[in-house]
Formats: sequence, structure tokens, C-alpha cells
Amino acid sequence: MKAISICTLFLTLAAGPTFGQQSQQKIFDWQPADDESVRLDPANYHSGRTYRHGAQGGNIHVDIQAQKPVTIALTYADDWSYALQHPDFIVSLRYLCLQEHVVKTTYVCDLPPQPMTLVIRDERNDPDRAVFAGLGAMLKGDSNVDRAIGVGVETVLTGQGFVTQRFVAPNDIHIQYYRWICVSNCIQPEFQWIRQIKEKYELTSFLKVYGGFAPERDGEQVSVRVKSPVPMIVALLPSQIADQLHAKPETLESALEKSSCQQRGVQSLTFQCTFNAADGPQSLIVVPESGASVTSHKKAEIEMQAVKCVVNCAVHAN
Repeated sequence: MKAISICTLFLTLAAGPTFGQQSQQKIFDWQPADDESVRLDPANYHSGRTYRHGAQGGNIHVDIQAQKPVTIALTYADDWSYALQHPDFIVSLRYLCLQEHVVKTTYVCDLPPQPMTLVIRDERNDPDRAVFAGLGAMLKGDSNVDRAIGVGVETVLTGQGFVTQRFVAPNDIHIQYYRWICVSNCIQPEFQWIRQIKEKYELTSFLKVYGGFAPERDGEQVSVRVKSPVPMIVALLPSQIADQLHAKPETLESALEKSSCQQRGVQSLTFQCTFNAADGPQSLIVVPESGASVTSHKKAEIEMQAVKCVVNCAVHAN
């Protein structure tokens, strides 16, 4: 057991209680999500997933494999939507994390907060077609059908939303998306400060004993607050020892010598202690210091809280 200074406690409570150290840390990794297969003719584009991260941005991880070289990049989603309606704008697009001459790669990129669309372009030139030749055909996947629109090539939309299209020189591409998710220790116990004792009582010279606290795990924290008009002794002792003090008050000093969770001569103080399960049941004792002037109608306040598991506690026990 160890006592923590009032300064340390103040900083801890000001920032809010943190109990993450009492659990195993969550482990995250990239895991396969959805995938799609597309077919491109020379100079065709494919519009992949649009990423919408928060104010801090984010990152992506995508496996891409093509039969013939392609260029991969991210562009601003609003700009890409505009380019689909105004093909001449395609040459003005701004790109991020551009990779050229790709046949097989794991594509990663750190993204800004703005929505970004993954774009793949077949690098083969076709002088007989427009600069913006069009979009390829979606063979399978869960993306929107409006990506699969060809220019100058016959296109048929089936009832399942897939595209049947006549290709001049098809380039088959497979895209495997990934998501960053928890893979281990994902269900975490949650801890809160739970009040164990709260009393405002009229002071006497007699010892008060509050029992019933037993640490459930190693490193369990307790917080004790005392407010009194006279100097007080406040301590947590093993319940077996504390229960004998009423019958043998003269043993108080020797009992306190065995406790590291105590404060002497305090009138207004909050302090913390840490207990292990092997410490067993504990009792809080409160008594005025020897020689303190205790007069009638003066009251003292005592409060004790402990950090207890409130959610997913069985996970912590295992």
C-alpha cells in the first residue's frame, strides 16, 4: 500500500480519473474489408471509395493488383464529382499520394480532413478517344453503379446493378480495401469512483470505525476526504486490527505503525491510497488527535471513495 500526496491527487482529479492501466491495452491492426473488381479500357478511370475522416484526418490501406500498369491517386471528392459532370476539368484535378506504373501494390496515404476519393487510371494511351475516355465497368463489389459509365462504348446495366460492356483492350483490376480495427483486448472493463462512506457527525473523543471495504484486485485505489474543526487521525487498517481498537484503544499507536495509508493532525485534506487484493478487508478509522479540544456541537465530515469496475468486469477478472 502507498499513500499519494494531495498535490498528485489534485492533478489527477482535475484531469479526470484514468484507469486504463488496470486493463490490457487494446491492439489494432488493418483487416480486410470489402473488395471490388473492375475492368478498364485504355485511358479509362475508376472511381473508388470516398474517405471522410474527421477534423484530424486519417489514413488508408488498400491492396491493388492490375493486369496492366495503372496510376493511383487520391483527389478531393468535390472536385472529382465536378469532373464527372464536366470532363474538361479532369486535367485540373489536384492529386495526393500519386503512384504511377502500378501493377501490384499496397497503397497507403495520410489523408487531410477533407473528403478524398480514390481514383485509378489505366495508363495506356488511346489517341482515337477523348482525353477523358470515361469510366470502366464494375464487375463485382458494393460500389455505386454510376461509377460504371462508358463514353463511346455500348453499356448495359443489368437488374443486379452490374455492367455488361464491350471492351477494346480490357485491363482487369482487383481492389482490396482494409479497415483499422481492434483485434485483441477489444472488450475493456470500465472503472468509476464509487462512494463507500459519506457522513457528517458530531465530534467526540471516541474512535470511529467504518468497515466493509475489501480490494477486488491489485492496485485498487481509494480516496479519503476529511474536514474537521480539530486535528484528526485518519487511517485505513486491516479490519481485524481496527475491530480490536474499541476494546483496546491503547493499541492505536502500534496499529498505526503497520499502516502506510494514514494521515495525522489533519483538518481539511483529501488523500489517496492503493491496495492489493492480498491486503484483505480494510476499515477506515477516524479519531481526534490526543490533546485536541473537542467541544459539543462541532461536526466533522468524512468521505471515502474507491475505484470499482462497473462494466465488463468479468473480462478484467479473467
